[in-house]
Amino acid sequence: MSFEGLGKRFGDAWALREVTLDVPERQVAVLLGASGSGKSTLLRLVDGLESPSEGRVVVQGTDVSAIRGRDLRTLRSKVGFIFQQFELVGPLTALENVLTGASARLRGPRLGAWSYPRSLRSEALDHLERVGLRAFAERRADTLSGGQQQRVAIARALMQHPAVLLADEPVASLDPESAVEVMALLRQVAACEALTVVCSLHHVELALSWGDRIVGLRSGSVVMDSPAADLTRDHVMGLYQRSPMDDDGPSPRADEVGVGSRVANRVPVAA
Repeated sequence: MSFEGLGKRFGDAWALREVTLDVPERQVAVLLGASGSGKSTLLRLVDGLESPSEGRVVVQGTDVSAIRGRDLRTLRSKVGFIFQQFELVGPLTALENVLTGASARLRGPRLGAWSYPRSLRSEALDHLERVGLRAFAERRADTLSGGQQQRVAIARALMQHPAVLLADEPVASLDPESAVEVMALLRQVAACEALTVVCSLHHVELALSWGDRIVGLRSGSVVMDSPAADLTRDHVMGLYQRSPMDDDGPSPRADEVGVGSRVANRVPVAA
């Protein structure tokens, strides 16, 4: 997956400017930055939920903004999305929620787990096994803990057979132990399924511990791009220091962000 000169403008304000990145398979790239830095907008552009004002996003060799209708729906089926608030259907069981991830492979609506083909029910149970929740398959989603619900959401995304997995603040609503479990699971599925994972976080320690790569955004521009192993908390915390330019001027230069040479030099990350 790649971002090529990507920009997004809402009215007169730029949410993203000149973002150019390549994210290879099996990599967990973590987006860090203050609220309003452009992290969620970047994710929405991957899924075609927003259209770029300039540049392009390429997923599986396809320019997302150049397709419509059935082609866009087909592409979206290859992009799994995990949300902060889980987005499960509470009255449905964990199994039924996971099965909805196969909707793109089916015709017509389904009512209840038994209305799905046996092969899909078996596959959904396997995904629940992978996330450690097979024993909870018949439990209503709204009776599960936050960490369990997020693991069901990951199983649902895997049911899509995605090539790309997006996660927008997936641990923001979780306790520290559950947050670690979810991030460990994302790393595991990225490696096992050869997925490209792009995850936005505010938890700096989790990002450094579980991300392969840190991409720092400020005022819509990439000001940090480095292997997580090369960074410390102090390097990354500079992303959250505000400057007068954040309010009414152009994006700050990398050397004004105050996170050292790793920011100023835009350290490349090997595929």
